[in-house]
Amino acid sequence: MTTERKVRANRENARASTGPKTAQGRARAARNSMRHALSLPVYSSPILSKEVEALAREFIGTDANGEIQVLAHRIAEAQIDVCRVRRARHQLLISALYDPDYESPATRRKKNELVAKYEKLRAQFPLFVRWVAPDFGSNLEQASRWRPEGPQKFAAILSDMGKQLAAMDRYERRALSPRNSAIRAFDDLRRRLDGCGP
Repeated sequence: MTTERKVRANRENARASTGPKTAQGRARAARNSMRHALSLPVYSSPILSKEVEALAREFIGTDANGEIQVLAHRIAEAQIDVCRVRRARHQLLISALYDPDYESPATRRKKNELVAKYEKLRAQFPLFVRWVAPDFGSNLEQASRWRPEGPQKFAAILSDMGKQLAAMDRYERRALSPRNSAIRAFDDLRRRLDGCGP
């Protein structure tokens, strides 16, 4: 039995967890679904719908019974979904790899913190900086322009985009599972119609 105290606590918790409160948080949350549009169904895009129709026709041709057509469309829809996820992943990685100014957000944050500390030190102890560490400012400026290249850049990109890539893997698994079950059902139906199976 729920007490008045529990009901009050539940209401307070619900008020506290109704989403972002600031304008910046609301704007970021509004962009969540638009990041890569992988949560949208394939049939929400006219271009992808045409791809599904074309792929389903490749599977079965034009003269097939209704059940086979439905299964072929399920397979095609899931396959186009898988391809869409793979294209999005590829585009994400390629855009970062070909960005000559790519820098990890964590590295950028550390560089900015270091520059801020140097500026603070220079403001507090100008003679120390001028006499004891005169080259530190130019070395710091040179280090702030450094960007990773080659394998270091690829490792940084993979590290930075780990969450996004994991989310895309989940989308791909969600598309692969119905595709595989639709293929099994399609094969079973074909065998039954051809008189080769149970």
